Amino acid sequence: MKPDFIVNYTKKEREDLIMPEIIRCLRALGGFAARKQIVKEMRETSKIIPEDYIDYVETSKKTGNEYKRFDFQFNFSVKHLLYADFVKIPHRGDLELTEKGRNIDLKIFDSQEMVRSISRPLWEENSRKNKEIREDIVISDNSEEEMELENVNNENWKIELSKALKAFSPQKFELFSRRLVSAMGVDIDESIGIQRVADGGIDGFGYITSGDFRTTRVAIQAKRWEGKVSSPEIDKFRGAMDKYNSEFGIFITTSDFTRNAIEASRIGSRVITLINGEEIADLVAKYGHKMDITPITTYELGEFYQEDN
Repeated sequence: MKPDFIVNYTKKEREDLIMPEIIRCLRALGGFAARKQIVKEMRETSKIIPEDYIDYVETSKKTGNEYKRFDFQFNFSVKHLLYADFVKIPHRGDLELTEKGRNIDLKIFDSQEMVRSISRPLWEENSRKNKEIREDIVISDNSEEEMELENVNNENWKIELSKALKAFSPQKFELFSRRLVSAMGVDIDESIGIQRVADGGIDGFGYITSGDFRTTRVAIQAKRWEGKVSSPEIDKFRGAMDKYNSEFGIFITTSDFTRNAIEASRIGSRVITLINGEEIADLVAKYGHKMDITPITTYELGEFYQEDN
């Protein structure tokens, strides 16, 4: 079922609401952040952009691949803000507020007057010069699905990983989670949390030693779920951590966490690290040599090669 945010607002209206939220989130993150951090901040704190819209997954009719409509609208909103000089890209994947973005009063922010009136002519001009950018910038919701096909190649391995993990048995996903945490530097204790019977509600246990030789007890929870993990599951995990005097917790899921679950993970002196399906892929890429995946290197041409002369 489509979220109300999609049903009640047009594509343009949704983008107009996302634009000031991007600026707000960047300010909260210190004026500089990776796009993923901005989306995470928006998902956790926005009172304007609903969580169910950000997380809403659709399936391409042409390829059968899953994608999020929000991702495209977020990127279009960023593009408009770039053209209107509210943000800039210091490095690929990162965004930074310009002086204009830092000083704008969001209470009077008008996406049409302050952004689109500037960005649309620039977007049209750029479209004529670059064949890779569509000539018609008024992109329908159906066209968003078509654009998904252009971006899917770089993410294919993540899609395959997600499908593979969701097809695992609970036991195999727990094994995978312990392997991932081990790759991250945790020394797994094979006598605790491995047995499925009477494990006290944890799926792994280990120790991590910091640079000053301080050792911390780490409890691991793994959930191969389709639905989001809610706050009661976090509370139960924290209770299981008590049994083993764990000072630190890592909760891994193939799905995601609700806002209440995220809030619950930060309560008290023992913060629980949450790892969702998207972050699993990032970590597997980072520790690929330990996670049975093989990276394939490619190259991207810089602006020099894209100039007319």
